[in-house]
Amino acid sequence: MNSYRGARTAMIVGAGVAGLTAATALAGAGWQVEIAEVNPSRATSGWGLCLTGPALRALAELGLADDCLAEGYGMSVITHMDVDGEPVGQARLPRLIGARRPAMAGMARPVLHRILHTEAERRGVVVQQELTVTAVDQEGELVRVQLSDGTVRQVALLVGADGIRSSTRSLLGLETSLDYHGQMVWRALVPRPQWATGIHQFAGKADTAGLVPISAGEAYVFVTENGVEQSVLPEAELVPRLRQILKAFPGRVAEIRPLVSVSESVVRRPVLTAFLEGAWNQGNSVVIGDAAHAPAPQMASGAALAIEDGLVLAEELGRHESVGAGLEAFVRRRRQRCRTLVETSVAIAGLEHAQRHREAYPLTDAGHRLMAEPA
Repeated sequence: MNSYRGARTAMIVGAGVAGLTAATALAGAGWQVEIAEVNPSRATSGWGLCLTGPALRALAELGLADDCLAEGYGMSVITHMDVDGEPVGQARLPRLIGARRPAMAGMARPVLHRILHTEAERRGVVVQQELTVTAVDQEGELVRVQLSDGTVRQVALLVGADGIRSSTRSLLGLETSLDYHGQMVWRALVPRPQWATGIHQFAGKADTAGLVPISAGEAYVFVTENGVEQSVLPEAELVPRLRQILKAFPGRVAEIRPLVSVSESVVRRPVLTAFLEGAWNQGNSVVIGDAAHAPAPQMASGAALAIEDGLVLAEELGRHESVGAGLEAFVRRRRQRCRTLVETSVAIAGLEHAQRHREAYPLTDAGHRLMAEPA
């Protein structure tokens, strides 16, 4: 690290899970970090997510796992229900942060972002809202970064953590396709039923539904709508449409359906995946998280991969004498793990689409076993 010319300075594009985790890990290793976030406020869209074991393991390295468990909902079991509403099996996930602690945690997205923001700023990270990168040039051992307010930074490291539609990726000339899988995914925040102490997944005759607790009092409903084109529905149609989809499910989903009507927001998004087959880095710049590898939500591991990326990036930069060498090592270490997870999630999405749910369950288990291995 002493071979870097000038200060160990980093610009990160995007204050999401990947960007905030990378910023926290880098700041902990002595880097001076600034984040450019295009959104005007710290509010994040969405309702909840699942922090699987690998995510909790990585957060524990940052000293944040207990905070997340305290404000989320700890779980260890996924229960699969068939098209008749009957249980067909359970997946017990590995407890990666201790036998007496849960294997995973459901959590509200805004709460996770608050925890990550607070820790990043505690370590000295500066987060700039309403700002993004418009041009990037490698100048010797430094990266010249032009920002949307007209100012310029010269930094030792640029990290693009700005999501599946990453503009940083495009500025670096790193191109990949976004693949749509004929599915639209729904999410709605609802009160947590007392029986929901783990993830429940329900196989329907056309679609797939589920429930994930995110606190003692809340959960989110998810529905994967199969065989549909990408489209945008008017806001007023979302709640009645979701209620209509859930009407096709028997058993406990009938208890969930009325709760959707009182949900403050229902959102519907396309299931898109991406994997950057070529280089993830260019000079002293790199893309991480969904900008490099975006799985389908079926494996509930997008957040885990993003959090791992931030820690591994800081580790590899600390092990090498130049930024370029550290980035090359980072990509080598992450590529196959992330590729396999993305491919597994796509395979599961395809099996769901074909109503071959019992074939999907072993793939889910295999994916979680892969992720339980060290990052």
